[in-house]
Amino acid sequence: MNGSFRSGALTLQRYLNKGSPRPGARPAVLLCHGFPIGPQDARHSARSFPDLIDRIANELGWAGMTFTFRGCGNSEGVFSLQGWVEDVRSAIDHLVSETEPTQVWMLGTNTGASIGLCVASDDPRVSGCALLGPRADFDDWAEHPRRFLEHTREIGAVRSPTFPAQFDEWSRELRRFRPVEAARRLAPRPLLLMHGDEDELVPDTDSRAIAEAHGAAELHVIQGGGHRLRHDPRAIAMLIGWLDRQR
Repeated sequence: MNGSFRSGALTLQRYLNKGSPRPGARPAVLLCHGFPIGPQDARHSARSFPDLIDRIANELGWAGMTFTFRGCGNSEGVFSLQGWVEDVRSAIDHLVSETEPTQVWMLGTNTGASIGLCVASDDPRVSGCALLGPRADFDDWAEHPRRFLEHTREIGAVRSPTFPAQFDEWSRELRRFRPVEAARRLAPRPLLLMHGDEDELVPDTDSRAIAEAHGAAELHVIQGGGHRLRHDPRAIAMLIGWLDRQR
């Protein structure tokens, strides 16, 4: 990470590449990481994401930014779904102020993809979305909120023993944001969906549901692809080719 920005009262760490040194305005991408998986994985979130931002900047000349959500990496705060939504909104503001782009494109993996879609659908500055392995909803978390809260502690995304002060409100947020409904609102702006058919955490039916709701999405189910699709060179080549066609 090479800088930071504010999301409400919190400081979040970010990585920014302003793209081609040639004069003139250019598009920009915002890349959102997924929900941590293993024990204490929150501290290592998005570690490989600056490499992807650099590749997009080098190959397309675009500006790009990624960041770590509250409760992850070296960013302040603790995880909440509402908080992550606010983080994406603040990240867009920061990216726009820093790069003055001609367009903003939302990229994301897994939970970050779904949150990015929810925010993009209501923000006219976002021209479209490219999502890897998104969740169609957060209902599995919402059905067992206390178990999920314990999980967020185990992975290090909630590090305060007194959080949340209002458990019922924290758990209600898990049903508030609906990626499938957001896809309807995003249309007719472009939407690219990529999903591994061997994703062990989120089935490809989630991307299919999002694509159906959007109505004109480009959907690619990648044979043999797993949950960490960002490490699959086929998916990344497809992503960069798709972005190049959106100019």
